[in-house]
Amino acid sequence: MATLFRKVWESVSTRSSSNSNSNSNSNSSANSSDRFQQMMYIRTASTGEFDRIPLDIFIQILKILGPKESAKLSSVCKTWKFIVSDNRLWIYFLQNQHEPWDSIFFAETHLRLGPLRTFPNSVPDLSFMSIYGQRAQIPGAIVIDGGSGYCKFGWSKYSAPSGRSATFLEFGNIESPMYSRLRHFFSTIYTRMQVKTSTQPIIVSIPICHYEDTECDKAARRQLKESIHSALFDMNVPAVCAVNQAVLALFAARKVSGIVVNIGFHQTSIVPILHGKVMHQVGVEVVGIGALKLTGFLKEQMQQKNIYFGSLYTVRALKENLCYVALDYEAEISKDTKASFQIASEGWFTLSEERFKTGEILFQPRIAGMRAMGLQSAVALCMEHCQDAELMADDSWYKTVVLAGGSACLPGLAERLEKDVCGILPPHMSNGIRVLPPPYGVDSAWFGAKLIGNLSTFPTSWCVMKKQFQNRSRRKFIW
Repeated sequence: MATLFRKVWESVSTRSSSNSNSNSNSNSSANSSDRFQQMMYIRTASTGEFDRIPLDIFIQILKILGPKESAKLSSVCKTWKFIVSDNRLWIYFLQNQHEPWDSIFFAETHLRLGPLRTFPNSVPDLSFMSIYGQRAQIPGAIVIDGGSGYCKFGWSKYSAPSGRSATFLEFGNIESPMYSRLRHFFSTIYTRMQVKTSTQPIIVSIPICHYEDTECDKAARRQLKESIHSALFDMNVPAVCAVNQAVLALFAARKVSGIVVNIGFHQTSIVPILHGKVMHQVGVEVVGIGALKLTGFLKEQMQQKNIYFGSLYTVRALKENLCYVALDYEAEISKDTKASFQIASEGWFTLSEERFKTGEILFQPRIAGMRAMGLQSAVALCMEHCQDAELMADDSWYKTVVLAGGSACLPGLAERLEKDVCGILPPHMSNGIRVLPPPYGVDSAWFGAKLIGNLSTFPTSWCVMKKQFQNRSRRKFIW
């Protein structure tokens, strides 16, 4: 380090001498060296001869040294501490982490206070040096996204889920009590991950169910959450964070307010969320078409051409690799849309109009012989309810729509939904509507939980401890 500083110092000294001999000091107040010295003088402190080094060069030196060595320099004196704590330096270090910087910044500015606090409208004044140090020390969390079709699990420090299994809603004997099924489910996940239950906190996504704001549905949601907490605490898990699956999908898109359209296994849910909380009083719209129906409809179309499948997994693979949503359904019919895909051990399959007709039943359920509301109508209805509720003076909070779920990854779905919703609503409501595709595909909710698990304030700000659960001291958070 001394050698590095010596070389930089020699370079700066030579440049300073040259500038002095050429009498070019008239513009010195505008250069970075003077800006650095002014900042130092404000604090009536000095680094001695190093005051002549411009701040930008100082920052470059610290970037080369790395976060550990830079942090050590902060203990030399107040002046060095001031230099080292420059947010630009630690933002640079954070940008070189495995997580995208945009996600880190969103999480630390919007989620750090936990679910009980109001989400800030403006970016708080943060020390990214402290954030870097805290993020390096947090243990991370076991993340389990229950899903509606299958579960994704892994450690929050991982770049992606490490495994998948059946969701706990369909795990084991469905006639068994929920608590028993949950114990079996969580035990299986911990066994597969080969970790002890007592080592780390856990983040669990709560399925989108029991939608209404009635006392009956409130009791059902409360019972499900209590069963999850009880099962985990009885397994000696140190801390539990349970968050609605739609909320996590919204966090993954770096939003705290908006509408999440979750295309689940059996049905599609349109969930309004304000400041990270599901607005049950506004109403969650439900369309009785899910991924299973889309796959089944594709299978029916292929059978009409005398093509039969031994497994729905083959049909699902064709749906995921060949199907899409047409921006203009009527115009798409006249086009040549043939495409083929090879499935191992089963050969090649060719689809034509089935490619876009499968996804079309989300917008026109009658094509599949169903009497249900189209997705665009359900989203428009949800927006009208949000408008009528007048929850905020600014109505832009519900104009961001985030898609979630595996079938939501169909190409063209976001564009078609945005077009049709804007066509239904009046101009004063449709202006500014954006529909975003799943930010992390089928794993969006898992990545939303990952943001929480890697927060500098985790687990304190988000988790419930066993004693707190027993005392119900954070009842509002749990329920």
